[in-house]
Amino acid sequence: LVDGRAWKIDLRRAGRGESGKEAQMSTGRARFEMIEGKESDTLEAVREMVAAVKANEPGCRLYTVSRGQVDGSELYCSEIYADEGAFEDHGRSDHMREMRATMDETIDRGSFNVESLHQIGGFVRHEMEHIA
Repeated sequence: LVDGRAWKIDLRRAGRGESGKEAQMSTGRARFEMIEGKESDTLEAVREMVAAVKANEPGCRLYTVSRGQVDGSELYCSEIYADEGAFEDHGRSDHMREMRATMDETIDRGSFNVESLHQIGGFVRHEMEHIA
């Protein structure tokens, strides 16, 4: 296992606008690459994670994981939470802890990148329910 601190996100900056005031929603994006031969384990864990977030995190407004079309080893996760507290709860959840343990074995740690984003605008259509 790589030092658990490598997974830590600076939540103090998550969800803050340019003025430094608390924003209403917290938005994040992650990118990582699957290790060759570990794709099916990674994708199974991702599907389980999506289901667990949907079932257990009412503060999560959007949670999608997509696979790269040019490089199929790349996965991209987009997340929107009602507030910073919901984002922090996600990071402390049992299902996140399980996902981290799986990812320690299935992803290229050097490719892992998480960003906290400042939401400028946008919306989520409910039609996405059919893909979850």
